[in-house]
Amino acid sequence: MTAKILIVDDDADIVAMLEDRLRSLGYSTVAARDGREALEQIAQESPHLVLLDLTLPKLSGLDVLKQLNRSKHTDALPIVVMTAHGSIGAAVEAMKEGAYDFLTKPLEKDHLLIVIRKALERDSLRRQVAYLRSEVAGRYASIVGNSPSVQSVVEAAQRAAKSDAGVLLLGESGTGKELFARSIHQWSPRQAMPLIVINCVALTETLLENELFGHERGAFTGADRQQKGKLEMADGGTVFLDEIGDMPLPLQAKLLRVLQDREFHRVGGSKNVSVNIRVIAATNKDIKKSVKAGQFREDLYFRLNVITLTLPPLRERRGDIAALAQFFLDRHAKDAKRPGMTLSPAALDALTRYPWPGNIRELDNTIARAVVLSPTDSIEPSMLSLLPEDAGLGASDSGQLPYLDLPYHESMAEHGRYIIDRAIERANGNQTKAAEFLKLQRTYLLRLIKQRKSKEE
Repeated sequence: MTAKILIVDDDADIVAMLEDRLRSLGYSTVAARDGREALEQIAQESPHLVLLDLTLPKLSGLDVLKQLNRSKHTDALPIVVMTAHGSIGAAVEAMKEGAYDFLTKPLEKDHLLIVIRKALERDSLRRQVAYLRSEVAGRYASIVGNSPSVQSVVEAAQRAAKSDAGVLLLGESGTGKELFARSIHQWSPRQAMPLIVINCVALTETLLENELFGHERGAFTGADRQQKGKLEMADGGTVFLDEIGDMPLPLQAKLLRVLQDREFHRVGGSKNVSVNIRVIAATNKDIKKSVKAGQFREDLYFRLNVITLTLPPLRERRGDIAALAQFFLDRHAKDAKRPGMTLSPAALDALTRYPWPGNIRELDNTIARAVVLSPTDSIEPSMLSLLPEDAGLGASDSGQLPYLDLPYHESMAEHGRYIIDRAIERANGNQTKAAEFLKLQRTYLLRLIKQRKSKEE
């Protein structure tokens, strides 16, 4: 899209010169000869940038800025003021009223173009940030569900959001703990500051320490510059520690110091780094059992456990499944550019009766897959890839799992492959967590996967 620039000047020669120069560079232009006309053009034309002379008839450039400032327009519209060499003081005053930059007459061509380009780049970045924030708000800040179990957690979360107290989110994998963490941040006084998400199980102890605290130059081989950690990046905002139950014990001690003293050292450093953060943590483990087993520090547990919210599994809130399925369908259909997709009554019935061991995340993935694979705009049960016996669809001849008609040993082998794949998908590719879901030793699960791959080869 071509940027539109409004030129405001009562000198016809200057307006003509600027129009020729800007149009030759691919910009579109509109013009105004006085302050009142400038305000009208801004309202009617919605320009991307304004070149505003300060000495204007009817309404001065400074008065134009003041009116735009009162209407909050200067927050969204980059304005570059133009003034004579002897009026720098007026330009400074204009900057105080929200102008992006100023130019002195006679205008230098190269300087003019640099200022315009930078102002438009800033405006483009501002628009992108506004768009991304709206996308995040739409994607993460919508807690779908009217069941009493969910509404009670939502109400408690909204009350907790008003304070800086630590929040511990408990619940099975896939129940929406990150969604609640993001919502608490959005409801809190810290919403304008960053929310930093740290997955405590995705990295080794050394990498997680560096992720949390950052490092000083020379702290280790390859550390050629200082790097801030995520705790420092979240200063003034919120830190969400996902899967806190899997954090190694040595790091738990260092995290405890941060919660107690609000300061830490970067890796390889000795200087105290102070931070003002609010901590929200989440785990799908029984944290009390971990404390008794010596796998989690009791003092850290008490620090985190100021406010505890337990999220119910999807099987305990079946009344919300239809609304959740429609929410995910609308989102994935929009992403796939397939508007108007629907779930058939039979599909909704299957979704409602399915036990959802992977909870909301599994439902989201199921709908996403169905949107891609469905040959029609009406999604039928066969597109959901649910186990017939789990979904309550009855006979195994439904056609959903063709391996059920194979000989016994082949059918059992295929079913074993199915449940392993589903466990790995439920664990987001984490084989250790998949082994936990299946109640298997990780080494045994890896052996099964290796055996399957060797047979396939």
